[in-house]
Parts: sequence; C-alpha cells; structure tokens
Amino acid sequence: MAACATHSSLMLAYAARSQDLTPPTPSLFSFASSRPNHLSVPLLLLGGSRDRRCAAIDRASNRAFQVIVSAVAAEADLDTEEQDLEQTATAVLDPPKPKKGKAALVLKRDRTRSKRFLEIQKLRETKKEYDVITAISLLKQTANTKFVESVEAHFRLNIDPKYNDQQLRATVSLPKGTGQTVIVAVLAQGEKVDEAKNAGADIVGSDDLIEQIKGGFMEFDKLIASPDMMVKVAGLGKILGPRGLMPNPKAGTVTANIPQAIEEFKKGKVEFRADKTGIVHIPFGKVNFTEEDLLINFLAAVKSVETNKPKGAKGVYWKSAHICSSMGPSIKLNIREMIDFKPPTAN
Repeated sequence: MAACATHSSLMLAYAARSQDLTPPTPSLFSFASSRPNHLSVPLLLLGGSRDRRCAAIDRASNRAFQVIVSAVAAEADLDTEEQDLEQTATAVLDPPKPKKGKAALVLKRDRTRSKRFLEIQKLRETKKEYDVITAISLLKQTANTKFVESVEAHFRLNIDPKYNDQQLRATVSLPKGTGQTVIVAVLAQGEKVDEAKNAGADIVGSDDLIEQIKGGFMEFDKLIASPDMMVKVAGLGKILGPRGLMPNPKAGTVTANIPQAIEEFKKGKVEFRADKTGIVHIPFGKVNFTEEDLLINFLAAVKSVETNKPKGAKGVYWKSAHICSSMGPSIKLNIREMIDFKPPTAN
C-alpha cells in the first residue's frame, strides 16, 4: 500500500503543480477542472484486497494526469493559432510598396530595355500582323539610332534541321544590294589567281593564304575556293566552320567560275541557312534604303526561301515572319498576304 501511495502521490503532485502554474485567467484548465474528479471517491468504498485498491488508485491517477497533459497541449495550440492570426493581420495591414520605374513593367524582358527602345516599341502593336508595305514603313520609323542600322528578316519554318531532308541552306541575290562593302578572299592556283584579281577579289592566295588563316587571319567576309583547292581547304574546317566562312557548293563559294561568284557577292548575294530551331535570318538592306528598294529585296528573300523548300518539309511550311532593324523591335507580318503579295506595277 505504501508503494502504490508513493507512486500516486508523485503523479498527483505533478498534476497539482501544473495546475498551480496556469494563469488565473479562464482557460482550458477551468473546463478540465469541471470534470468529475475520479480521485474524490473515498478509498473505503473501494472494496476488495489491498492490491485491487492500489490498482484502482493508479488508474485514477493516470486518468487525471492525461486530462492535465491534454489541456496543456490544447492551450499551447491556441497560443500558436493566435500568433499566426496576429502575423496575418499585420501582413494585411502593411501592403507591399508599389514598384516604380522599369521594375513596374509587366514583361520581364522590358525591364532590361533602354528608354529609347521602350518608346519606339509603342509605335507598333505587339500581336498585330501587318501587311508588307505598312511593316516596312513602320520599320523605318523605329530606326532612330545615330548609325545606319541593317534591316533583317526572320522566318520561322516548319522544319527540323536535325534531319538531312529538312535542312535549308541556300543563297539569294538581292537586286538592290546589301548596302555593305563585302571583302572577298579567293583560294586558287594557276591561271585562276589572275582571273580572281582581274574580277575584283580583295585577297587572293593559295598555300600562303591557308597558312595565314591557320595563324588567325580573318579579315574577309566571304571566302571563295576553286574545286582543286578543297583538298587543302578541308583542314580549315574547325577554324572557318563556326564562323560560317567555310566554302560550300550549296552556298556558291566553291565554283570553277570564280569571276562570276566574285561579282555576285560584291553586288549583294547573301547566304542563309536555317538554325537548329528552324529559323532563317536574312539581312536585306539598310534603313537608309528607300521603301521600294527594301520591298524588292525582301520579296527576293521570301521567294528564295520558298523556292528552296526542303523535300522533307511537311504540312504548313511558314509558321511566322518578322522584320526589324538592328536595334529596333520586331514587326510581325501577315504570312498569307506576304506570300501572295504582288508589287504594284509602274504606270
């Protein structure tokens, strides 16, 4: 009996101490204390042996202890919820400060644009599709830098260049030129060296020019080679390939008629190819060209892309078309109107 009384008295002392530590304000302890006290049953009413009475007292002590612990945990949860409500109310009362300047712009890409660009892009509607004549006129309005900008066309095609039958690489001769001075280098030997010089080539050489290129010489825009020089030129693939200067028959830079190739590139022949995403980028003049000249060059570029359509291209060939100046916003074109466009005839 002494052993069970000691155990029960320790638990009751802990429970009583917990009750003494509670604040006098109404809490869950007040509700817990209103429950019937199992320990108030007179021990004399507990019949039976001494062991049964000790067991009954232990059970009653355990139940009282569990009630006190549950009340402490419930009150702790209430305190946490009250703190969360206070933090939420504070957040609602203190709204975030409004953003100013470029940080307030909706599109993230506009936050890095210059003030000049943000002003000129207001001249065109972002999602509107323009006809060719209106787009070229608008393009000239957006070019307001201190230098003469180039004019570019960007065509997204329904092709996948990772397949051989869907690769696009060709050339287009711009009737009105590119507006740039093209430096042409020629790799030839024998009589073709004199032909290249007489045709107006800026740089002409053979083995000596190959050694210069291996040493880092790249002061040219186009490199033309005669067929008999391609065996030696093959070793320059790692140097010229990444720069787009490697001679290629499809680009017209490997030919036996060197004078004709020099003349075409000097007048405005442009090489183009689809990148890995199926987009073709073609420069077709300068902003100081007249609108009529830009229109003629642009239609020549469209015709070349259409004519050189890859055999493996299926479905809708043209997906989107845009034009822009070097430092200006892109202008979306109406594809159907662009393909069916016919230049006005002179009276």
